[in-house]
Amino acid sequence: MKIKITLITLCLLVLPGCVSIKPWVKVYERQDLADPIMASNRDPVSSAFLNHVLDAREGARGAAGSGGGGCGCN
Repeated sequence: MKIKITLITLCLLVLPGCVSIKPWVKVYERQDLADPIMASNRDPVSSAFLNHVLDAREGARGAAGSGGGGCGCN
């Protein structure tokens, strides 16, 4: 019985801390995340070439997330 009361009391003390969760990135800090240096695709020409090579090697288009499939369907 003591364990249940202690557990309920602990939950009631901890749960209010979860209510005020705020985003870690402030609105004015989001411009830093949009900086080109943060992009995973830092060289678009090289990435386009590698995607072209991958399409040719796989024998199908659309392997990199673009629309359509190898059968010509869209």
